[in-house]
Amino acid sequence: MNFPLVLLILLVVTGCIWLLDSLFLKHKRAAGATEPWWVEYPKSFFPIILIVFCLRSFLVEPFKIPSGSMIPTLLVGDFILVNKFTYGIRLPVINHKIIEMNQPKRGEVMVFRYPEDPSIDYIKRVIGLPGDTVTYRNKKLSINGVPVERELNGDYKYIESGLAYVYTQRFKELIDDKSYSILINQEMPHMLLSSVHYFPFRENCAFDMKGFTCKVPEGNYFTLGDNRDGSSDSRYWGFVPEKNIVGKAFMVWWNFSDLSRIGLSIN
Repeated sequence: MNFPLVLLILLVVTGCIWLLDSLFLKHKRAAGATEPWWVEYPKSFFPIILIVFCLRSFLVEPFKIPSGSMIPTLLVGDFILVNKFTYGIRLPVINHKIIEMNQPKRGEVMVFRYPEDPSIDYIKRVIGLPGDTVTYRNKKLSINGVPVERELNGDYKYIESGLAYVYTQRFKELIDDKSYSILINQEMPHMLLSSVHYFPFRENCAFDMKGFTCKVPEGNYFTLGDNRDGSSDSRYWGFVPEKNIVGKAFMVWWNFSDLSRIGLSIN
């Protein structure tokens, strides 16, 4: 369901009824007469819907993490907040940018519309900026020919689909002075070539069994999940167009399974 569109329709309908009553209908009612229900309810809900619409469209939007692709940074069941204006002010529903502000930076956690189905929101970490050459070979990342710093930070295990434990290694990765944790499962293949899609600018990429190299086209970004061997990301479905950007994730505001995560900053 396209929730922003539904919210916009509700806003327009309740707003029109409120305006119609303010300009015409209330002057025709007898003094002391009660408002009909179809006027009373829309008028009551209009200011609430207006506030929610403005907050959600231009300031902050909540999201729920549905998968483990960003473990250990984000866990399944995390409810997060996304800054909607840091990458520019966009018109709701059509997502057209009207005011330029900041551009995404390497290492930031970004929410965007999935290029293959814009009705779905994805969350990944920005790795490559327009013009960058991103290489991931033997499970080691390089940007523009410079290896990304990382250091082993112990083992990490998590439950996958509630059925079995997955044992991985946890690394601290450093991009442009931004540090964050990633997971590497040494038992998984370096690259699942059969899972690579045909996507726009695929000719910018070269794939083999050991990994890939991609040059990010202008107006696009390259993203990876922190759970490197458990993520569907730009390696497989391509680049994120600038027009698909939703905002920057910045805080976990709730998790029913782990209340200690409430208020955690997203690095």
